[in-house]
Amino acid sequence: MNHRLENQVAIVTGASRGIGRAIAQAYAAEGASLCLIATDVARLQEVKDSLGLPPERIMTLGLNVTERDACFAAVEQTLQRFGQVDVLVNNAGVYRAKPFLDYAPQDFQDMLDVNLFGVLHFMQACLPGMQARRHGRIINIASTAGKWGSRNQSAYNVSKHAVVGLTRCVALEASPFSVTVNAICPGFVQTDMVEELKAQVAQSSGMSGEDMVKAALARVPLGRVLHPDEIAALAVYLGSSESRGMTGQSIHLDGGMVLS
Repeated sequence: MNHRLENQVAIVTGASRGIGRAIAQAYAAEGASLCLIATDVARLQEVKDSLGLPPERIMTLGLNVTERDACFAAVEQTLQRFGQVDVLVNNAGVYRAKPFLDYAPQDFQDMLDVNLFGVLHFMQACLPGMQARRHGRIINIASTAGKWGSRNQSAYNVSKHAVVGLTRCVALEASPFSVTVNAICPGFVQTDMVEELKAQVAQSSGMSGEDMVKAALARVPLGRVLHPDEIAALAVYLGSSESRGMTGQSIHLDGGMVLS
């Protein structure tokens, strides 16, 4: 590793599993100090233990990103512990698949509360300090679902389209302060959420999970499911000084599934 995040402090939400865990591992290896956040405190502790960082380089907080006051308190605790926040990775997310007519309004609200407002809360909590220091990197984990339409996941797509739009708008406002705001739009990545997707889509469409994966991969030129480490590698780049000239972008990392 090149220690590209040496002396940087990063907050990573949804850090107890999948992409968030992979980003925590990659950031730790690159020299960052970490505040790891998730609702599952036990799994978060497992991640912390697996990283083997000295106590002065890591802290964990169990909270729900839908709770605005808790998000702001988490940023304040990070500042008290480390003195700064250089990188924010908004990774916490939820998924629910249904045909559009089967969705209740609450399904849409639940997706927005986590996938959009969780991002919004942490961005508004971190940005003042970043702008005051004229330094900061914000990385929102969106999805290819934020860039195109798909069946049986309209609530999820709406939430991720909103994250892509928010990323662009905040990037414009933060750019005079040398703060960059970008999004990563993964395709199919081998995580617990993909397993949930398989089960939910199978239930809503009558298709088996295996057939769903085959149909999905038929749209992926590289023909494979990605690994969380691949997303983490891009998150390292976006969190480092190497990406200082990039902002307002929503980058596909999807095996070529969405070509635009």
